[in-house]
Amino acid sequence: MKRFTGHPEPWGEFVDVKINAPQVLTRQLTRMSKGSVLLGTVTDPYQPLEKRYGITRGCLMALSAHQFPVHLLTRSPLVIRDIDLFKEFQDIEVGLSITTDDERIKKIFEPASPSIASRLEALKKIHDAGIETYVFIGPMLGLDPQRLIDAISDSADSVLIDRLNYSHKTVSIYRRFGLKRFLEDEYFRSTAMALKTGFEKRGIPTSVLFE
Repeated sequence: MKRFTGHPEPWGEFVDVKINAPQVLTRQLTRMSKGSVLLGTVTDPYQPLEKRYGITRGCLMALSAHQFPVHLLTRSPLVIRDIDLFKEFQDIEVGLSITTDDERIKKIFEPASPSIASRLEALKKIHDAGIETYVFIGPMLGLDPQRLIDAISDSADSVLIDRLNYSHKTVSIYRRFGLKRFLEDEYFRSTAMALKTGFEKRGIPTSVLFE
């Protein structure tokens, strides 16, 4: 992805803010057939600069005015700022990406991201507000299935699970911290099955996105 940006800085150390995105989207929506809109598939829609620029909020306002269905995914508790807008949608699903229950592991692989506790709190607030919620456990890092099930079950309407698909690029990190067992195929299979079984026992539909 970085090769398309023209930036010399390392990935993750630069942001290009498309300050006119809400205005462009507003014009486009008048000409588009209604379909689902996904926010957060490449770039987190609630990265820190969103607090200053409000690009995501502006886009949500435009989408709400035309009632386009929205599926949103983020790691940030800033998402709760827009609960008022979520309530205006007839069809919206808000997800939090929670890849592990272990804060130590989170800090290794997602060092600048919000804490697990803050994500869980945001998920609960959105769920309690009557908004449909989901959790994306992907890429699945090292975790304790039962602890994660207990942490999520009261606040998620559904769960998606995906494995780490670029393990060859991170194997040195796993080795350095003594976590290589979490790269084994059997770990992904058995942990995904434990999560799926545990969530579905609590009535939460769960999809595993790998075989």
